[in-house]
Amino acid sequence: MKTIKFKGDYIGSEFIRPESGEESWEVHSPADLSDLVFEPEAFFSHVDKAVESANNAYKAWRATTLEERKNHLLKLKEVFQKHADEMAEIISRETGKPLWEAKTESAALSAKIDVTIGHSLKHIEGEFLKDALPGVDGVVRFKSRGVFAVLGPFNFPAHLANGHIIPALLTGNTVIFKPSEKTPAVGQFYAEMIHEAGFPKGVFNLLQGKAETGKRLTTHDGIDGILFTGSYEVGLKIKQDTISHFWKMLALEMGGKNATIVWEDALLDKALYETLIGCFLTSGQRCSCTSRVILHSKIYDQFLERFYQNAKKIKIGHWKEDVFMGPLISAEAVEKYIRFQEIAKREGAESIMRGKSLDLPHKGHYVTPSINAVGKFDPKSVYQKSEIFGPNVSVFKVDDFEEAMVINNSTGFGLVTALFSKNKSLYEKTLMEAKVGLVNWNRTTNGASSKLPFGGMGKSGNDRPSGDFAIQYCTVPVSSLEDYNESLPEKLMPGLDFQ
Repeated sequence: MKTIKFKGDYIGSEFIRPESGEESWEVHSPADLSDLVFEPEAFFSHVDKAVESANNAYKAWRATTLEERKNHLLKLKEVFQKHADEMAEIISRETGKPLWEAKTESAALSAKIDVTIGHSLKHIEGEFLKDALPGVDGVVRFKSRGVFAVLGPFNFPAHLANGHIIPALLTGNTVIFKPSEKTPAVGQFYAEMIHEAGFPKGVFNLLQGKAETGKRLTTHDGIDGILFTGSYEVGLKIKQDTISHFWKMLALEMGGKNATIVWEDALLDKALYETLIGCFLTSGQRCSCTSRVILHSKIYDQFLERFYQNAKKIKIGHWKEDVFMGPLISAEAVEKYIRFQEIAKREGAESIMRGKSLDLPHKGHYVTPSINAVGKFDPKSVYQKSEIFGPNVSVFKVDDFEEAMVINNSTGFGLVTALFSKNKSLYEKTLMEAKVGLVNWNRTTNGASSKLPFGGMGKSGNDRPSGDFAIQYCTVPVSSLEDYNESLPEKLMPGLDFQ
């Protein structure tokens, strides 16, 4: 396939590309290393230019009416739909995910606009309070924050960044988007669609780059907020780098070490199917994927054997083929995945299905799924508490629900817990005790709804949930006391000789 032409950074509604940048790299498809997708560069001087462009645009953009901003987004929705297939193909090339899955991601771009306009605005409707103080009315309004830096991930390079960008633009903020250096072509095509939709100059800007560009952007004094999706380690670094920038709003969506609990009364066929999807969809490269399965001892043997037999039949291959799993994103991801198989073995886990590299006709970063039976729960275990971000699952056996909750809450992460059981009281107990932001009942851990909040506790987030609630962190509530009385109060403050 043809290499996509690099156009430069998108600043002030045009692509700018100097003769050479401070960093350059090649992006090869993880599904076929002979496919050179993109050859981007980073221009450090563009950080200042992009921040200036976004700040200048903000003065006019915040003053537009909500209806005007809605119309811009509805035009963008048409552009998203027009180019959905093209976007899906670029996503598949850069991430390696199967085309059928990439199409669901590209379709989610326009759906996010519908959800934000039709469903999320209720969260910032404001409030009028008669006599908030005696004789004085109170009003709560929500207004934009300013310039947002959006740092996107590689696993959903369009959808997750779009989940920040759309509510930010709708509420009157301007945006500088830095896509992952692993998926820069998706970022460039996203900017091209913004351009086609005709947004005002400087409202949306794009910077390509690696860690240094990200640091320069997030620590810039002209940035009012940072909307990040990625690993815990990078999110922590952003927090550390901006610790003295107390005015910046941080919305950090980070990792997960999610557990699925399958109880003795569960519908096993459904639990098996859903858990296979939870563990191995997107090759395990989702923050919401299932990486731990906690089984009641009465169904442990039956579930584990059937789970293993079904996992062996998963089709793995190139994104154009009829497969369920594509590759991991990089050689480093493969090395980490294989290394954790050894860590699991060293810590006493039994390998039910060994994860290994695959040599397929298309040379890429392909691996097989892996399953490890954990004989003894150990809260200090490196394997049991680390996010691997690959198609690996550890399996635990328990006899009582309290033990299941202890294991569930043991990793420091707190994104999603799934429970398969007919017993509603166990579900209610999970809702109460699981230290997570999402609890699913008879449904796998991944596949969230944009009409619901999405965010975790602990190492999974910083209490700024996205999804339907993203519109809240894109705004700041402003309270007003409005006094329409024309005369002074009958009783003046004591101690004043007011003339």
